[in-house]
Amino acid sequence: MHGLMSELGQRHNVTAVALIDHELLDPDECRRAMESYCSEVVLVRLPHLGEPSRRLLQLRSLASTSSFERLLLTVPAMRPALDGLLRARRFDIVNLEFTSLGHYEFRQAPHGEQPPALVVDSHNIDYDLARQYAAVGNGSARRLYAAVNWRKLRREELGTYRDADGVYLCSATDERRLLDQAPGLRTMVIPNAADVDFYQPRSTDPVPDGRTVVFFGLLSYAPNVDAVTYFVREIWPRIAAAHPEAHCKVIGGQPPPALLALAGPRIEFTGFVEDLRPHLAAAAAVVVPLRLGGGTRLKIVEAMAMGKAVVSTTLGAEGIEAVPDRDLLIQDNPDSFADAVIRVLADPDLGARLGQSARRLAVERYSWSGAARALENFYRQILEAKSSRQIST
Repeated sequence: MHGLMSELGQRHNVTAVALIDHELLDPDECRRAMESYCSEVVLVRLPHLGEPSRRLLQLRSLASTSSFERLLLTVPAMRPALDGLLRARRFDIVNLEFTSLGHYEFRQAPHGEQPPALVVDSHNIDYDLARQYAAVGNGSARRLYAAVNWRKLRREELGTYRDADGVYLCSATDERRLLDQAPGLRTMVIPNAADVDFYQPRSTDPVPDGRTVVFFGLLSYAPNVDAVTYFVREIWPRIAAAHPEAHCKVIGGQPPPALLALAGPRIEFTGFVEDLRPHLAAAAAVVVPLRLGGGTRLKIVEAMAMGKAVVSTTLGAEGIEAVPDRDLLIQDNPDSFADAVIRVLADPDLGARLGQSARRLAVERYSWSGAARALENFYRQILEAKSSRQIST
């Protein structure tokens, strides 16, 4: 979102309305950062739920027709914030992030003006992600809950997509999934990208140490939790046995206790870091052992932009037009995944070749500037179609 909004803000007037958890983020710091590319920023407080309150809301959601996600994001202060903005001035486009906010009213405008077009950014097909978790998640109670919740998510999410003037998705695979369920939607694939000027090899960075394997991502996100657990339990022991000096570094905020319990003498959890680049530069390899999820992964394109050797599952690299064995290594079972990492640790030249090719691909295909230009073209198509409908009626 930051990548696209900061690029769009260079050529357009962008107003942002966002929910924010004051316990996790500093609203003043967020506002200052966003005002560098937004003409106006409205932050609405999202009530912070501790673990007991969150569990109670999940129990409530079992008896509700609404999904847990929709209940969580139904915030009374959000409606007047949106109403006040949309009724005060005319907007061409409302760009909605996250379909769990789709129950708010976005098609509003000052008296006598045409309401804005609604465009939805699909980070993932969320109900499909929840369906995957229902099948393979940890614990029978969690799988049972997900089995109930994903069907509610499906109804809500497809309703939001169908109500939109356009939907853009991160991968062609997700686009096909959506169009199978909702044919006739106006869609476009705009893959996740990287700030290739920020994420690039620098002479001041540490050199690869030949032993560190890095995973990075938000560690409260279920697919990342599953990926780290899978890597540490089923893949890492083979790497550690073959390479006694190997070190596993897991970077990311909000790790649950179950993940932190996996830490050991050669397995480090850093928590959130201010700047990923030195950590990535020093790594011998970046691993993306994802088994759940959709869309495309920022972690891969950012690692590629840094010129790093990446070892991923097929699902982890989904939606990225990388050539296996040229731009990255892809393996899908624990032993072959471990062997691929061991190859990179043992052969620095292989890691350098993969990293150089990955960097070229990131610059050519996965920059935020290119993604934003594609999104602008999609907006224009939608506005032209909307204008044509108004003229014909």
